[in-house]
Amino acid sequence: MLATLTHPTLLAPMEGVSRPPFRARIAALGGVGMLCTEFVRVSRAPLSLPALRREVVKVPGVPLSVQVMGNDADKMADAAACVCAAGADVVDINMGCPMPRVVRKGVGAAMLKDPDLLREVVSAMRASTPGVLSAKIRAGFDDAENVVAIARVVQDAGADFIAVHPRRRKDFYAGVADWRIVRTLVEALDIPVVGNGDVWYAADALRMQEETGCAAVMIGRPAIRNPWIFAQASALWAGRAPIDVNGAMVLGWLRELHADFDAATRSGGRRGKSKKANLTGRLKEMVGWIGRAVPDEGVYRHAVLRAPDVASIFELTEEHVGWRSADELDLDAHGRHALERSGSTEQLALAG
Repeated sequence: MLATLTHPTLLAPMEGVSRPPFRARIAALGGVGMLCTEFVRVSRAPLSLPALRREVVKVPGVPLSVQVMGNDADKMADAAACVCAAGADVVDINMGCPMPRVVRKGVGAAMLKDPDLLREVVSAMRASTPGVLSAKIRAGFDDAENVVAIARVVQDAGADFIAVHPRRRKDFYAGVADWRIVRTLVEALDIPVVGNGDVWYAADALRMQEETGCAAVMIGRPAIRNPWIFAQASALWAGRAPIDVNGAMVLGWLRELHADFDAATRSGGRRGKSKKANLTGRLKEMVGWIGRAVPDEGVYRHAVLRAPDVASIFELTEEHVGWRSADELDLDAHGRHALERSGSTEQLALAG
């Protein structure tokens, strides 16, 4: 399927972020080949198809991957069938979430410690998935020595492609992603490999593909920081000049995204103080990332964290960002201010 994508890029599944409004806005900017939902938890209760359909909202012309997280083979198989029935183009298995609350339950990255469990779960899901099945993994739990063996289990159990974030679980997001692990899997597997990790600038997406041979590039946190990164990468691949982003565009993006989340919240029936607090918190999360592209030593971001409401956040954005030219922001395709440290095939191996 990856070979048929309009663009060799995927929006990563991110909890609390990869919701329908965010996905639709990213797609509208252009350049993204596949969208991914945040993970769907598989617990004792069966998934509700009507509830799932509220999340499986597709953007015309862009395939949608729905990520599920759990470790019970039968329930995961049922969930895969339900996700397909809801309209997903791809069913993805979360084997990489490093968060303690997830790992304590034996799911996410914790599954990397049990190859037999991996095989059982992926095989069961393969049997109930008529379409494309994928998995997202990390380089390992405590070390990266078994990453090839883990990936081969996933491959042999029936996954159509695999995405790898080349950090161990214990690394969380510290250090720099070692893209050599992506290249190692590309050379070791028969299925396509999607590279993920520290693609902070659009030029990094091209460099990752060139240096590792990966079939496509998955971008998560950097797409919150720079929503135009997919469009910029697409332009670079096509030999066109990528868009340069100024402060007015940042302000417009935040306003539009907030309006979309507000509308989605209203349609879901939420009202009152809890709704306002939720929207304020969500907007602060967006600013927490996009504000990293403002070279002001964190003044704007820290001011927003103290803001009491949405109106104050937009006032601060106008004051600190709205007037800035593209040259004054780190949102270009190549990272003119180099505020982020991109991944590399030259970093020391994670293992050891």
